[in-house]
Amino acid sequence: MDSPPPTAMDASGIVRTVTGDRPAGDFQAVAVHEHVLFDIAVPGSHADGTPIDMINRWQIDYRSNETADNARQQDRARAGEELVFTQEDGCDLIVDQTVWGIGRDVAGLAAASRTSGLAVVCATGTYTAAYLGEADRSASAEELAERFVGEIADGIEGTSSRAGLIGEIGCSWPLEAVEERALRAAADAQRTTGAGISVHPGRHPDAPFHVVDILDQAGADLSRTVICHMDRTYPEGSRVAELARTGVMVEWDFFGIETSHYWMADHALPTDRQRLEMIRELFDQGLGDRVLVSQDICTRTRLRNWGGHGYGHLFRNIRPLMARLGFAAAEIDSLLRGNPLRLLALPERKAA
Repeated sequence: MDSPPPTAMDASGIVRTVTGDRPAGDFQAVAVHEHVLFDIAVPGSHADGTPIDMINRWQIDYRSNETADNARQQDRARAGEELVFTQEDGCDLIVDQTVWGIGRDVAGLAAASRTSGLAVVCATGTYTAAYLGEADRSASAEELAERFVGEIADGIEGTSSRAGLIGEIGCSWPLEAVEERALRAAADAQRTTGAGISVHPGRHPDAPFHVVDILDQAGADLSRTVICHMDRTYPEGSRVAELARTGVMVEWDFFGIETSHYWMADHALPTDRQRLEMIRELFDQGLGDRVLVSQDICTRTRLRNWGGHGYGHLFRNIRPLMARLGFAAAEIDSLLRGNPLRLLALPERKAA
């Protein structure tokens, strides 16, 4: 599976946003893995009305998913405000990878996009088995693929908005049966629609490679498939180059999380500067075309309205940090434009 590097992005093809199709060449700065409207609270937890204020904000953020209300943001007006901030920071396209089971609201995304003027891509797909209802957990791979294709080609939940990405497909470790079916369905839907695939792997270091094996056997285009969360799966960067050499894209998407404490597991996280040092190593190995960066915001305390860095951190702070660390302008453009657009761009013949 050790395939040659993909060619440079020429911004061809169509990006399918919640308000309509746009030429990929329209976009210059992409936040490729975010959550704008979401409910990723631990299954079975209940909202308790906990306020987030200047007294408790840091503590809630530090133990981020332990406060259920922090893991839910379904206020459409606040979402629109956050997208205004993001556009002011220089971003012109944001991808909401909220899928079935974690509070996807495509009508809300369309409203926030129109309010802010920022283009938004939404996703089709399933999250991890624990977050799915019984009907989705029992669906066959064929049934899942049919629904994925329908949401990309026809529309979502009775709206005219269509999905522009498959995933993040949620996977556990060990892999649950429905999660494996969803991976095979994603490969099938990709062949039909030309959409890219994004995968949330289990936390075990072998999990990404297991996912790649399944997708490869199912006929997925690995060059337009991304494995997310390098930050927590390989916090010191081990095995990332090995993973990239299978042909997939690899994604550091915890930018803005500057704490060593990972609230979902007992291991360290890298800082933003350390993330960029690892990415520098991949560029030096000729693998820069396979790297994506984002922030994967899925808690209120990381949003500007609640004292966080917001979706624009990548452009407001990380882009100049890349330059200070010696990344060339073309390399920065690959990370913030070329590589994400290669994942997102639907071939025009299939988009039609």
